[in-house]
Amino acid sequence: MKLHTRRTLTAYAFLTIPLLFFLSIRIFPTLYAFSLSFMTQDHSSGTLDNYKQLLQDPVFWKSVLNTGLYVIVTVPLQMAFGLIIALGIGRVRRFRWLYRMIYFLPYITSIVAVSWVWRLMYDQNTGVFNQILTWLHIPPQGFLGDPSESLLSVSAVMIWQAMGFSMLIFMAGLEAVPKHFYEAAQIDGASKWKMFWKITFPLLNPTIVFLAVTGVIQSLQSFTQIQNLTGGSAANAGGPLNSTLSIVVYMYKNAFTDFNMEYASAITVVLFIIILLVTLIQLRILNKSYEY
Repeated sequence: MKLHTRRTLTAYAFLTIPLLFFLSIRIFPTLYAFSLSFMTQDHSSGTLDNYKQLLQDPVFWKSVLNTGLYVIVTVPLQMAFGLIIALGIGRVRRFRWLYRMIYFLPYITSIVAVSWVWRLMYDQNTGVFNQILTWLHIPPQGFLGDPSESLLSVSAVMIWQAMGFSMLIFMAGLEAVPKHFYEAAQIDGASKWKMFWKITFPLLNPTIVFLAVTGVIQSLQSFTQIQNLTGGSAANAGGPLNSTLSIVVYMYKNAFTDFNMEYASAITVVLFIIILLVTLIQLRILNKSYEY
C-alpha cells in the first residue's frame, strides 16, 4: 500500500513540476503583460489610455497594414513554391535526398546570418543584385533603401527561407495520397492536370491548412528579418519611413528603445487578439474533408 502511494505521489510530482514550470514561463508573463497594458507608466493607477493611444497612432496602423501585406505576399508564395518544388522532386528518381537538403537548408540556417547576407546582396552600391542589373543595362534599384521596394525586398527573403519547410511538409502530404486513386484516374483517361486538381490538391487540404495557419502566425510575428535587414539598431528597424515596420518590430521599439512597456504591452495584447481571430477564421474556412 505504501509503495503504491509513493508511486502515485511520484507520478503527481512528475506531472506537476513541468506544469508549474510551463505556467511560470508562459502563462504568468502573458497575464502580466495583459495587466501591464492597463497601467500608467508610473503604475499609479489603471487606465485605458494605452488602447486609446493605439487607435489614434498612425504608426501603429502603418505597422498593421505592413504586417497584413507580409501575410498576403509571403504565405501564398512560399506555399506555392514549396508545392512546385515538392512535385518536381517527386518526379526525380536519383539524388532526391540532395535536392531536399539543398532546398531545406535555408530554413535551418540562422535567420540573422541569412538576413545579413541578403542585406549585403541588396546593397545599392556593392550588392550583387545591382551589379547584375548593371550588366543587363538596367538602372540600380534601391531595394531596402527605397520605401516602394523595401517591403517586397524583405518579403523575398522570408519566402526564400520558408519555402523549404513548405516543400518538406508537402512532400510528406504527397506521400500520404493513396496511389490507387491515380491508377483509377489513369484507367478513366484523366490527364495529369485533372488528376492534380481532382485528386492531389483536395487530398492535400490538411497539409495546406497546417502550412497556412503556421505561415500566417509566423508572418504576423515577423521580426528578425526586418530587424536585421532594415536597421543596424532597434531605433532604425522598420525603415525607410516605416515602410517595412511590422507590429512586433513596433512593439519592440516601444518596449526597448522608448522604454514604454505599458504601451508595448497593449500592442502585444492586440497582436494576440489578431492572431487568435485570424487562426480561427482560417480553420473555419480552410478545414474541409474530402471523400472518394
